[in-house]
Amino acid sequence: MQDAYPAGWSGESQLSIEMLGSLYELNHRFIELIGRSDGSAGARQPAWFVGPASFAAQLLSPEQQQAVARCPYALFDLCFQDEGHWGSLLDAGAWRVADQFTADAEAVEFVRLALFFAWHLAATSTLSAQLVLGMNDATAGAFRRITVDRLAALAAGEAGHLTIRWSQCAVYWNALVNAALRSDPAILRRVQLFGLQLTAAARLPPLEMMRQGQDMRRKFIAAGVSSGLG
Repeated sequence: MQDAYPAGWSGESQLSIEMLGSLYELNHRFIELIGRSDGSAGARQPAWFVGPASFAAQLLSPEQQQAVARCPYALFDLCFQDEGHWGSLLDAGAWRVADQFTADAEAVEFVRLALFFAWHLAATSTLSAQLVLGMNDATAGAFRRITVDRLAALAAGEAGHLTIRWSQCAVYWNALVNAALRSDPAILRRVQLFGLQLTAAARLPPLEMMRQGQDMRRKFIAAGVSSGLG
């Protein structure tokens, strides 16, 4: 499947072409996962079921979903900025089985693959883990201290923490989906470039992040991408 993806982001990414292909596949699987969410999971919805984002993903054709997935950064998040969460979990001698979230098999399998990807990035390049996953230094260090065989046991419990990246930035997600719906590769790439700005802005104070969001909205309007769906 990796052969279907162009290496168009290789110049902007810290990743090799092969690792970019793996990232694209993870993003694609995640878009498919949230796209099939219909709220039927019961009273307690998984974190990755976010009404507007899930609805937006359902609007995309398989080809458009694949185009959205071709970003040089993850479109999913697993609390990688929460050093307290990962520090206590990965440094602990036993997993908190009682806290495991009941998720479907597809979500658990996705998280398992995402954790292996995250471990590999943290083990080989802290900078890549920061830029691609939004992982902070402490979380990267916690991942580096464990062996790969410990990751599989984490998947079921961590499925409850899976969510879309930048879940509070509806401007970005709406523009990303609208650009894909227009089937214009140039506009879609411009929106995806703004995601790199979000990655860099993630460590800014809240007020500065808000200013960045307002600036992004203006740029989307200038780029001809509506910030609303429909």
